[in-house]
Amino acid sequence: MDERFMREALRLAQKAKKRGEVPIGAVVVLNGKIVGRGYNLRTRLQMATAHAEMRAIDRACKKCRSWRLPGAELYVTLEPCPMCMGAVLNARIDRVYFGAYEQKGRSLTGALAAANLLNHTVEVTGGVLQEECAQVLSSFFTELRRRERARRGARGT
Repeated sequence: MDERFMREALRLAQKAKKRGEVPIGAVVVLNGKIVGRGYNLRTRLQMATAHAEMRAIDRACKKCRSWRLPGAELYVTLEPCPMCMGAVLNARIDRVYFGAYEQKGRSLTGALAAANLLNHTVEVTGGVLQEECAQVLSSFFTELRRRERARRGARGT
């Protein structure tokens, strides 16, 4: 595990935040090099699948000219959702490192990793730069709630 890759995912999360997206960033690493980058763009693209992980995996597959990425690692700032873990398994990614834990219980990361789906298992490590990753998310949602309260207040006067 290399923290510099999680720091790159954090940088990408900040890009998403500047665009008004939920700040999640991801990178796919193969042989010590980043081969795919992505950040959340669901709102801008109006696509349910435009998650950071999906975008990073898609780019890595294009760069490697294969839908299989054995030996690859995924670094993502938030625990992956079931859809993204499905893509990890399908792409045969070996390891997932994530920062913040999904607080709303919508993740099946551990269960999916252990399920040996598609004749493939994934090693999962959570809590990598956890405080920094969680802070990016919490500050985004705090600001979003503040703006919403201000907007509601402006309408009420």
